[in-house]
Amino acid sequence: MSFRLLARPATTTAFRSGLRTTTRTSSPLQSLRPAFPQTTPTSSVTKPRAFTTTTPKMTVHIFETAGQFKEAVAAHPVVVVDAFATWCGPCKAIAPQIAKWAEDPEFKDKIYFCKFDVDHLPELAQELGIRAMPTFIFYKDGDRVDELMGANPPALLNLLRKYLGGGGAGASSGGEHPEPPSL
Repeated sequence: MSFRLLARPATTTAFRSGLRTTTRTSSPLQSLRPAFPQTTPTSSVTKPRAFTTTTPKMTVHIFETAGQFKEAVAAHPVVVVDAFATWCGPCKAIAPQIAKWAEDPEFKDKIYFCKFDVDHLPELAQELGIRAMPTFIFYKDGDRVDELMGANPPALLNLLRKYLGGGGAGASSGGEHPEPPSL
């Protein structure tokens, strides 16, 4: 018994399968190429891209070192520091709200939002006296002026508005956002 190899013919045959026309040749790999005409560029000048790529501007900055933290506090008039942990449920719950406030025109470019992981920077967490996560620490002109422990969005929003208008500790929001009447 002898086996006979069946070879494709050396001539090119075209067939249509669905919407793609391919060309069969004697090489199996060549048959996988689409039969689109190959064009060469007529000009050696490449066209500019229709879009540009830019790095996204983060509005909630993440500190990797204690030095970055100290530089940010010294460089910005109002800084809000979020001390968080990756395993902390309330930290995960309030993080989207912090990011939303950081993008809000009311706070954007007026308050510097930043955060650090207490497990990655335990020395900084100890230096700042972090006892619970999340803890929000407010700095004004380099001085620590306020602190909020826990994920309490209304209380945090009140503190953001308190330090937004240039007021110090105990300053009001300037009447722009009046407090709701007590019942």
